[in-house]
Amino acid sequence: MATGKLYLIPTPLGDNDPREVLPAPLFETISRLSCYVVEEVRTARRFLSSAGMKGHIQELEFHELNEHTADREVDAMAALFNDGRDVGLITEAGLPAVADPGARLVALCHQKNIEVVPFVGPSSLMMALMSSGLNGQSFAFCGYLPAKTDERRKAISAIERRSAVENQTQIFIETPYRNDQMLADLLSFCKADTRITLACNITMPDAYIRTKKVSDWKKQVPVLGKRPCVFLLLGKK
Repeated sequence: MATGKLYLIPTPLGDNDPREVLPAPLFETISRLSCYVVEEVRTARRFLSSAGMKGHIQELEFHELNEHTADREVDAMAALFNDGRDVGLITEAGLPAVADPGARLVALCHQKNIEVVPFVGPSSLMMALMSSGLNGQSFAFCGYLPAKTDERRKAISAIERRSAVENQTQIFIETPYRNDQMLADLLSFCKADTRITLACNITMPDAYIRTKKVSDWKKQVPVLGKRPCVFLLLGKK
């Protein structure tokens, strides 16, 4: 039985026009796909409408894949590709399957020999790294640090030590409402000469990207608020 392909559809990092940050061939693919696996249907509909599908949304088929989706439900998605039907994977923001539950569908496609086709799009992690001035030759993405205060502080100390020993940039993210607490902990528990990058609202008109030593950040601590933010850290031996 012929199977279709899985297209990985990036989305903007904010509310800017998709055509400002996404390549033209992507819109051609979107115009012909009728089936999507998405993290949240409402935001996927809004994105597709802004990408040129306004007036055609009701014709599309959506299947949700998020942290609550059971393994058996993901396995059943293999049937979506039957009869040569292509499927699009859409995340909430940025690149699908990177810090995103859609990775489970990508893994399933490889198991089933279904071709996976990625498209170019904005990655908050890579854009933060490239604009940080920190080590771009060796880096690690740590995901979310622990939410509990004591565990988070231990994690900060551990990644700072690893960063200094290996000269490796550490990249991590936080739930937006905890941004300012994260920054406070970084400034309290990191060494004075550790460099920290704050990268907020990347690609948006009010983007804020700055790299300073901890000692310099302490002189004037910014208020990050609830803006999407990427944190980067590079320790010094």
